[in-house]
Amino acid sequence: MSSLQGPTAHSHEEHCTTKTRLGRRVALQAGGAAGLLLAAGPARAQTMKIRLGTATPGGGFPVYGAAFVEGVRRFDPTLQIEAINTRGSTENVPMLEAGTLDIALVQGEVVHESLQGIGRAPADLRVLTAMYPTAGMFVVRADSPYRTIADLRGQSIAWGAGGSGLVILGRYAMDGLGLDAAKDFRPIYLERAGDGPAMVLDGRVAALWGGGNGWPGFVTMANSRDGARFIAPDAGEIRRILARHPFLKPVTQAAGSFTGQTTAIPSIGSWSFVLARPGLDDAAGYLIAKALHALHQAGNPPPQLVDTTAANTVAVVPGRERLHPGVARFYREIGLLT
Repeated sequence: MSSLQGPTAHSHEEHCTTKTRLGRRVALQAGGAAGLLLAAGPARAQTMKIRLGTATPGGGFPVYGAAFVEGVRRFDPTLQIEAINTRGSTENVPMLEAGTLDIALVQGEVVHESLQGIGRAPADLRVLTAMYPTAGMFVVRADSPYRTIADLRGQSIAWGAGGSGLVILGRYAMDGLGLDAAKDFRPIYLERAGDGPAMVLDGRVAALWGGGNGWPGFVTMANSRDGARFIAPDAGEIRRILARHPFLKPVTQAAGSFTGQTTAIPSIGSWSFVLARPGLDDAAGYLIAKALHALHQAGNPPPQLVDTTAANTVAVVPGRERLHPGVARFYREIGLLT
């Protein structure tokens, strides 16, 4: 479907006390399949094993997940986060509810539907952090005759992997224009998100729908020999989409985000989030939030995590009661929450 900030230095004694408390608990999901594992042993050696759900290879979520795991590990090596490829946002939510994932990446539209109980019972999940905003757009070959969304009607469109939240963003965007993504176009749903660019380049589809800063599908297209051009809703179309679906937001893709993209591209989209399963230990949320904050305070975070800040999370979380308790505690300590 543009994506936490002030270090709080805790004393060595407080850090060790937190680790000692963690070492007294072993929280395993029934059956031992997932869940949080706190290893026994000396305080310095204790680790927390956390399963992170991402999406299919070739999409933006696995790339973000790798940066997230490495960024957290740099500032708290006791947090052992394992990134697991899934079918994407729509699978990640039920896996969190079942406890087979501890935390997961979830596209904004799926967050909205899950927490609001649209088409399902409301999900009892908590926000660990905002990830980044996603500007939804189509990409076509640079020599393509298509220049507007209206031009793409009736054409074959690769909407993305079947479980991806980007597919749902596309559905909402088209609905806002009075179009049906499944009927007014010839929809193609991918087994792997990474298959889309080749289908555009060899003419099997007219366009690929996607979004997100550094999104691999857009990068591949823009860097191809044929080059790429982006198609987004125009100003009037943006107003129509937002009037029908106000939970979506105006999002602009900054100029220079992709090779050959010399001007900013206004569009619509939403923020994606890292969500936590019910009952995830408060200490896990606290330590993840603290590590991400330290990463930003150190400067030069990886590009995937530029928007993953405490300040952004507080600004865009869909209700502060949705924050994981451990995250909320850390944010109070650094003065972002009262």
